[in-house]
Amino acid sequence: MLSRLQPLVTVAALCACLGATLALSGCDDQQADQAVQKLKEFFNAVKPDVLLLKGLTPGVTTEAQIRDQMGKPETERSFTDGSRRLEYPRGPQGLATYMVDIAADGTLAAVTQALTAENFARIRPGMSEDEVRRLLGRPGEVAVYPLKPETVWSWKWHEGGVTDEAFFNVHFDATHVVYTTSRSDVIRGH
Repeated sequence: MLSRLQPLVTVAALCACLGATLALSGCDDQQADQAVQKLKEFFNAVKPDVLLLKGLTPGVTTEAQIRDQMGKPETERSFTDGSRRLEYPRGPQGLATYMVDIAADGTLAAVTQALTAENFARIRPGMSEDEVRRLLGRPGEVAVYPLKPETVWSWKWHEGGVTDEAFFNVHFDATHVVYTTSRSDVIRGH
């Protein structure tokens, strides 16, 4: 039980430290606002998914409420019909990337987890890097192999089965289009 509480204790200690630092440093209002914003960004980055998504209701929750709860998105895309998509990858090698769709009226339309077998199956040879990015979000790793030449984008995800976690890899050729996909194991240390 203590191991589950450890991150919360660490975050609480960080908050106390930051609060004390702000009080003692005599910051002006702008510096204090910047410090508070950085703290909010930190909390959103480490917030468990259940809290990150809590209470989001399609047709009711506004974009401002989503940004307040989830923080600044990694990427924002606007569409011709007035709708928007906000991308929230969970950590540099997180197992989830949430695509938050905002309707033209500014309310939540849907939240989807992009790193799924169904989405991976939609990746086809000939797709551009932008098309892959729109579907899966920011990759956790990018490897460039100049001698081959190819670039490989990788996402860690909950595959299930024997190993639970795996990498889904998209291979781009020299013209930056998909030529194949692959899967690889997550290697754990001993």
